[in-house]
Amino acid sequence: HRTELYEEPPPGCWPIVYSPDYNITFMGLEKLHPFDAGKWGKVINFLKEEKLIADDLIVQAREATDEDLLVVHTRRYLNKLKWSFVVATITEIPPVAFLPNFVVQRKVLKPLRTQTGGTIMAGKLAVDRGWAINVGGGFHHCSSDKGGGFCAYADITLAIKFLFERVPGVSRATIIDLDAHQGNGHERDFMDDPRVYIMDAYNRYIYPGDGFAKRAIKRKVELEWGTEDSEYLQKVHTHVEGALNEFKTDIVVYNAGTDILDGDPLGGLAISPQGIVKRDEVVFRAARSRGVPVLMVTSGGYQKRTARIIADSILNLHSLGLLGRGRPACALGSPSMQNMVTDSAKDFSNLSLQ
Repeated sequence: HRTELYEEPPPGCWPIVYSPDYNITFMGLEKLHPFDAGKWGKVINFLKEEKLIADDLIVQAREATDEDLLVVHTRRYLNKLKWSFVVATITEIPPVAFLPNFVVQRKVLKPLRTQTGGTIMAGKLAVDRGWAINVGGGFHHCSSDKGGGFCAYADITLAIKFLFERVPGVSRATIIDLDAHQGNGHERDFMDDPRVYIMDAYNRYIYPGDGFAKRAIKRKVELEWGTEDSEYLQKVHTHVEGALNEFKTDIVVYNAGTDILDGDPLGGLAISPQGIVKRDEVVFRAARSRGVPVLMVTSGGYQKRTARIIADSILNLHSLGLLGRGRPACALGSPSMQNMVTDSAKDFSNLSLQ
């Protein structure tokens, strides 16, 4: 089918994908889950404050249609989402079970479908421009026929399948999943697919503990409770380099969850904000130095400060020249922001990777 998700955005746009429709606000119900359901908009606001982007310079995400979703999902699974109690289970917000489904569709599922559309769009943008960031997405617990862990649509699987089916020259993909949780959704979807190489670093003791899905992981980095920056960054560096040396890929899909942050109620790891910024830099440097397009999605992150860290990471990638073949002249960051980011980049580079 023809999809609007692959229409060309205006050439002056940055390959940063977002829509105000990402944010879930609903009579305070979103506060019943530890997730900050407005974090995506906050990331964009921080980037605007730093003069990195403006509304007319970002790519507006569009909602994935049923037809788009059926590229991966079964009709039976999509029909299940018409039952509010199923959505309540997937999003882990029990009161959702008691809401009329049309309300659930509009207030909960439409934001997730729009973020999913954003990931699919960002996949093509990454191939066209060398990199792309969807400020949302990263629903790595959802597979073709089962959701869970706040993930109702398999956006990572969808982005890769869209690329394989529609973009000439893209026939191999590498998923680098650095969210604190195991990415069992895409692992189940690509279990026996030799075109997809999966590296996954996660806390081995937390949700989902999906032993079957682990068989799909080519590079498994199982972390202990409370893992800190130096050990974590060394492992990420070693295994990202190893993954990209071992498998010649046409695209890297980078699931950049911030739930590895020290104090996260669900992640159980102890990585500092600087450690997260450095981690993203390691992945972008590895991909871009090899000329491999990289698509980043933001995935899990359950503290109020994660939006600031994601924004700081994007600013750091920009200051280091890891974003883009040049940048639109209309979006040059303010000198003060540039200096601030460059200074912080120097601090991060002191975090030894050896």
